[in-house]
Amino acid sequence: MEFAELIKTPRVDGVVLHRPFMPTVEGTLCLTGHHLILSSRQDNTEELWLLHSNIDSIEKRFAGSLGSIIVKCKDLRVIQLDIPGMEECLNIASSIELYDAKPACCKTFFVDLNYSMITCAVPQLTSTFR
Repeated sequence: MEFAELIKTPRVDGVVLHRPFMPTVEGTLCLTGHHLILSSRQDNTEELWLLHSNIDSIEKRFAGSLGSIIVKCKDLRVIQLDIPGMEECLNIASSIELYDAKPACCKTFFVDLNYSMITCAVPQLTSTFR
């Protein structure tokens, strides 16, 4: 089963992105099999494309019907996503946590630089292609 099949809520409108020392951005949050994407759909506005593998941890907070997800990245960035609707917030958070729960061997593979051998990092499925 692919990770994309486990995503309960793939898109949420009206999400507000907060980052330190940067202006807030309101837009649409999309969750794909590889990225968390926030786009305001306006000209001259920055988009956020965050690889799931770059997420170190998340924290959920709720105030009324508004949910917040604080994302701590492996490159030490911290962002906050204010998501309208508690159910949408819980679905986004649980989808991200599902990706984090996958063992590291299922997330990575290694390619030899001379391209003569590709080794998969799944322990019992290690194979070599020549």
